[in-house]
Amino acid sequence: MDRWQAGHPVLGVPFAVVKKFADDDAAGLGVRVAYWGFFSVFSLLLAFVSILGFAFQGDPSFQQRVLDSTVGLMPVIGPQISGSVGSLTGSGVALAIGLAGALWTGLGVTVAMGVALDRIWAVERLDRSGFVRSRLRGLLVLASIGVFTVASTAGVGLATDGSSGSTPAQVLSFVAAAGIDLVVFLASFRLLTAARVTTREVLPGAAVAAACWLVLQAVGGIYVTQILKGSSQTYGGFAAVIGLLAWLLIAAEITLMAAELNVVLARRLWPRSLGGELRAADERTMREAAESERRDRRQRITVTFDAEGEAAANGEEGGGDV
Repeated sequence: MDRWQAGHPVLGVPFAVVKKFADDDAAGLGVRVAYWGFFSVFSLLLAFVSILGFAFQGDPSFQQRVLDSTVGLMPVIGPQISGSVGSLTGSGVALAIGLAGALWTGLGVTVAMGVALDRIWAVERLDRSGFVRSRLRGLLVLASIGVFTVASTAGVGLATDGSSGSTPAQVLSFVAAAGIDLVVFLASFRLLTAARVTTREVLPGAAVAAACWLVLQAVGGIYVTQILKGSSQTYGGFAAVIGLLAWLLIAAEITLMAAELNVVLARRLWPRSLGGELRAADERTMREAAESERRDRRQRITVTFDAEGEAAANGEEGGGDV
């Protein structure tokens, strides 16, 4: 099986991605990303609604179109919110609270994502971004995402003016959503890590993450339609919260899996061993992981591998000494 995998990258690359995902404990890192993502959803929504109320206060119909097209993309709770928000008016207090909350929780997401990406790319602890630098990177990503999302959403709203529900409008909205997702993941994978990576190196994972994100949005819509539709008001709210948490956790894990794909392809960390023997990709992966734990410039970490059979013999001798 190992020999067959080595000649088939279609099997070797996915297996290497899954194995590196487990080696990096990326599942635990995804929990932290999902935690901050849960809180950021509501503060970002409050800020967006307040800004929309200020900017387009004289055009309620355009407000509703932009709101529906943007909020509808939110996981699980988007369809519920878009239909329940009435006319929008700008509120200075709501805007200030929304912006402060969005900044705090949004930076929590970017910092958690940066920590995960540094682990995935095996960036040395000494080279990872500090407190200030990580948050400056996060601000840059949040600003880029916010400007691009608002501009794209407004552009789609203007382009589909009067044609809501038509096939061209739906296609344009889908293309815009896919483009927004791709840019978001490109910016995140490129800017949130201290590793020196190029756009070309992070493009495969960004494309996969964007495609999976669209699928998850569709699944979230099915969840709302089939499960929450017939629920009571109390149970429906509880189910929406649980559904949102589960959706965000799945999205975070898939995003980190896509980031692992970038590393595996960029550094050719495949094929990985299916048995107990070590392949070159296994040794490179373990060596980079060990060297990334260096905590002082004077510290030196040397990684060596015993020949086959020597490790077991040394282990038996060591056990006898104890």
